[in-house]
Amino acid sequence: MESFKSSQVSNWSVYGIPAFQDNYLWAIVHEPSKACVVVDPGCARSVQGFLDSHGYHLSGILVTHHHLDHVGGIDHLLKQNGNDLPVYGPASGRVAQVNHPVKEGDVVDVHCLMAKVLDVPGHTVDHIAYVIELKDTMNSDEVWMFCGDTLFSGGCGRLFEGTPQQMFESLQKINQFPANTRIYCAHEYTESNMRFARAFAPDSKNIEKREIEVRKIREKGLSTIPTTLETERLSNLFINATNPIEFKEIREAKDNF
Repeated sequence: MESFKSSQVSNWSVYGIPAFQDNYLWAIVHEPSKACVVVDPGCARSVQGFLDSHGYHLSGILVTHHHLDHVGGIDHLLKQNGNDLPVYGPASGRVAQVNHPVKEGDVVDVHCLMAKVLDVPGHTVDHIAYVIELKDTMNSDEVWMFCGDTLFSGGCGRLFEGTPQQMFESLQKINQFPANTRIYCAHEYTESNMRFARAFAPDSKNIEKREIEVRKIREKGLSTIPTTLETERLSNLFINATNPIEFKEIREAKDNF
């Protein structure tokens, strides 16, 4: 699968860069200057190939958490593009290349787009997300959220370090944003997530509809990401859990599916 443009508002675009078996690395590009900030560059070759083929130049890196498929390409990209490039990431110190540690409440300047940092523990204890509310910059009601492995289309990340309480609260925090918020998660898991959802909630017409839509998209070799909060509110069991106990039950069922 080739890289693809998923959004454009005025001079700013978001591109998906497929990597490994099912990862998406996200590139936020200021088209007039050709400057590009990359989110979670786990694969340097994929990112550099995208930059070179489009004539973009790397101007910064955003990291959501420390797992290798999200950070494994950073060293090589810095070596090729400049060791002084800003690398934003969790303030826990677990990503050695981070030279601009951030936490909830901080704001990152991405080509004059203000990316607000959210703490969203669960998948890891120090996982963060970046939220760009375009209404703050121009007359657009779009919101772009880069949430790593916290919220997936039809699912959520495994609890490698965090607790069900933490992940439940993180998903509720994400769910406070507008319905048209675009969710740029890091994996193409939608089809398998919807198979589980159908098995867990076989009477849900919304889940059935979403599963059929996703199957058709994937049969064409296209990406199901970004999704939106509106779509997830209709078809994602995890974001619709009403309490941590219910969330834990669903998460354990998915882990054993």
